[in-house]
Amino acid sequence: MPQLLPGFLWGAATAPHQVEGNNVNSDWWALEQQMPGMQRSGDAIDSYHRYAEDMRLLAEAGLNTYRFGIEWARVEPSPGHFSLAELAHYRRMIDTALELGLTPVITLHHFTHPRWFAEAGGWMGDQAVERFRAYVRKVTGILTRPASPGRSPPTAITGNCA
Repeated sequence: MPQLLPGFLWGAATAPHQVEGNNVNSDWWALEQQMPGMQRSGDAIDSYHRYAEDMRLLAEAGLNTYRFGIEWARVEPSPGHFSLAELAHYRRMIDTALELGLTPVITLHHFTHPRWFAEAGGWMGDQAVERFRAYVRKVTGILTRPASPGRSPPTAITGNCA
């Protein structure tokens, strides 16, 4: 592989709903169950449980970056209820990436929403901005602390909105 310029990010990206599987609290999961002929995500590729193996393959392929998302519907399955277990899961993903020499680039929103958010009107709902702000505040708590002394937090945070 040719030498990359210092600081060049060479990586891969995934979207949580598409790879994690069993995202039962999301609006897309609900939609998949209702629309005839729509492909259901089901277990997807089970990256929720296999993320360490997936990241190891990226590192072995010579990549230095992995962009992955934090699934809002998992982190906040009902309004104002934040799952500490899910926050810890995503922190473990960040730590694993760092341990493997991958720069984690975090996506906070990738098209799917918690079911309750969609039912309240999605981005057009009266509380949309406040609800998303609360989610972002909670999630950035796990993003901004280093994994261990000398380790840096993720270098970028992204969002993909429809």
